[in-house]
Amino acid sequence: MSRVAQRRRITKFRAGSGAGSREDVLAGEEPLEIRIGGRAFTITMRTPGDDFDLVAGFLVSEGVVWDPTQLVSLRYCAGLDEDGLQTFNVVEAQLRPDVQLPDTAMERNVYTSSSCGICGTASIEAVRKSSRFEVKDDDVRFSLPVLAALPDRLRETQKLFDSTGGVHAAGLFTPDGKLLCLREDVGRHNAVDKVVGWALREGLLPLRGTVLQVSGRASFELVQKAQLAGIPCLSAVSAPSSLAADLAEETGMTLVGFSRGRSLNCYTHPARIDPDSWAQATPGH
Repeated sequence: MSRVAQRRRITKFRAGSGAGSREDVLAGEEPLEIRIGGRAFTITMRTPGDDFDLVAGFLVSEGVVWDPTQLVSLRYCAGLDEDGLQTFNVVEAQLRPDVQLPDTAMERNVYTSSSCGICGTASIEAVRKSSRFEVKDDDVRFSLPVLAALPDRLRETQKLFDSTGGVHAAGLFTPDGKLLCLREDVGRHNAVDKVVGWALREGLLPLRGTVLQVSGRASFELVQKAQLAGIPCLSAVSAPSSLAADLAEETGMTLVGFSRGRSLNCYTHPARIDPDSWAQATPGH
């Protein structure tokens, strides 16, 4: 199999029937070293694949770039395993000469795990990033049926989750529910970075008039990543954190949680959601 997923022999225990051997499929997880201008910046744990999107989105999330012309090139650097094969686990980003390199205070002192996208940040001040894009004035409107259906739409397209059951997903949608981009990864923050990086490389930032649907909870870092990409609405299957809601309120982002098909909770800026859209979508009303 590819590095995205790997087969492993396991022992399956089942009540009343003892133990049996079977083959299972696991989501791939490998380190990726990100270099900027020849200098190592951080190491993140990720599912291999869409690495250039991941690095591009990471640079947007760090506030380093926000325009595709600022990112001159992305390339894999030399890196060999014990068998002498290319690992494809080191990516170098070359920035335009006038783009300011990240301050050393932003560099990660330890690797970024697949569960935490801001772990290892050198200072508390470096956690909070300033966005070049405002979402407060985005007057996009969403219908309740469309928003509530997005988790199912996301799940329908999660091919890696189907085979492994071990990855998160992030999907970028239009107000009418059209899927623009889907990315999967063992890290929820990586999945979002891959979507944002795709959008940067396609010249689509800021992502006005869109909604980002994520498969897990809505953390502070995911709200900040959406803000830095100019996304006016973040929707999550699970709950947001208090700090995530605070940041969404402050920046003018609509934050949705517990989106479950026929219901959802809106924590901030509900004016973007049409409260009468349920009735409009129901026959006989």
